[in-house]
Amino acid sequence: MSVMSRRRFLRRTSLVVGSAAVLPLSQFQVRQAMGMPRRGSGFGDLTPQLAQNAADLTNTIAGDLSNTPMLELPPGFRYWAYSITGQTMSDGNPVPGDHDGMAAFPGPDGTFLVVRNHELSPGENEAGNTDGVIVPDAMKHDTGATGGTSNLVFTNDGELISHFNTLGGTIRNCAGGPTPWGTWISCEEDVRRPDGDITQRHGYNFEVPANATGPVQAVPLTAMGRFNHEACAVDPVSGHVFQTEDRGDSCFYRFRPTTPGDLSAGVLEALVVSGEPNLDTGSGQLARLGIPLDVTWITIEDVDPAADTLRDEAQSKGAATFVRGEGAWYGNGLIYFVCTSGGDAGAGQVWAYDPAAQTLTLVVESTDANELESPDNITVGPADRLYLCEDGGGQQFIVGIEPNGVLFQIARNALDNSEFAGACFSPDGRFMLVNSQGLGVTYLIEGPWREAIHRDGFEA
Repeated sequence: MSVMSRRRFLRRTSLVVGSAAVLPLSQFQVRQAMGMPRRGSGFGDLTPQLAQNAADLTNTIAGDLSNTPMLELPPGFRYWAYSITGQTMSDGNPVPGDHDGMAAFPGPDGTFLVVRNHELSPGENEAGNTDGVIVPDAMKHDTGATGGTSNLVFTNDGELISHFNTLGGTIRNCAGGPTPWGTWISCEEDVRRPDGDITQRHGYNFEVPANATGPVQAVPLTAMGRFNHEACAVDPVSGHVFQTEDRGDSCFYRFRPTTPGDLSAGVLEALVVSGEPNLDTGSGQLARLGIPLDVTWITIEDVDPAADTLRDEAQSKGAATFVRGEGAWYGNGLIYFVCTSGGDAGAGQVWAYDPAAQTLTLVVESTDANELESPDNITVGPADRLYLCEDGGGQQFIVGIEPNGVLFQIARNALDNSEFAGACFSPDGRFMLVNSQGLGVTYLIEGPWREAIHRDGFEA
């Protein structure tokens, strides 16, 4: 099956579907108050493992990794390590570094397709490569910028067929989000203006087809706003795109395309909590855990400001603020998004926006960094479990959240303390794909993702 065309998506937007309720994650806090464990054992204890393709890892930028466990995983799980920084890709270029956000899409003839961001800034030297994502200058947004995307093609059994650069000339492509019509929205987490080698404004989104076979023309989606972008999530019913902003006083945005599936024109809005203008969601919200808040939206007039002032306009009109809005993902009829430094402990929050009910709900707030520290990227996996990539100061884990609100660890970075990023699942749910940014590597993790978890006297 090929990725959905824009035409098919436009037909689907006329369907009316029911909205799933917010997962009952208020139990997360209830268990803590009762003195019950917040963390379950999940799929089992994590133990160091070698990659299944360890024999291919004798010559990497980190040396011989063929006998080095790169991940710790539960029993019944295994992984492969692919497309490491500095390796030669199918297009003859070196794999760019700083692997970040990504998503997987159905592909033709027993394959699936992946688009992957590279969070590169001008001047970075990754394994001797200072050019970053190498594409023809004529296809770049800015010849002085080195970030962008690469695409990967896998068999449905998880074998890497090809990988190659696609989008170039952008800066710090951090996260982004998949669209229902088969493209990836790549987001710039940088608002530089022309200066020296930098010849263009930055702070934009760019669209990359999942089925691209080589470099694509970089076209800034200016109508979606110029700000310190982080992630996007698309509501497949309305075609509205929800966007996060990585700032300490960020806002949460909705882009309503004039034509669903066409991101070149539309209306940009910011979220306001009804009756509470300029609500600071960063602290004092634990008492509202699991309680839906009614919201409205205000229109942004200057979507392409010369300076980094878009959120200033939003806040002047009553927009709520969030502490470092980062990962976002659509699932269960909801738009989930993460505030990496939100909460009374500053250890992170997860919010859920319900497009049908027009409500915002705090579904997770970490009160202990030992349990969940600085969540960044988020995805929704099989069995409706959420998965969060940590980006904290110590050991880095992928943390799962069961529908009953219990947290569990699914993976640890055994190689170094660099962040996980870009967690997503193959279209059939067989593999979790996730990046580790330090080495710059894409992992495929296979396991019993749909199995129920029994532990601590209750079942997921």
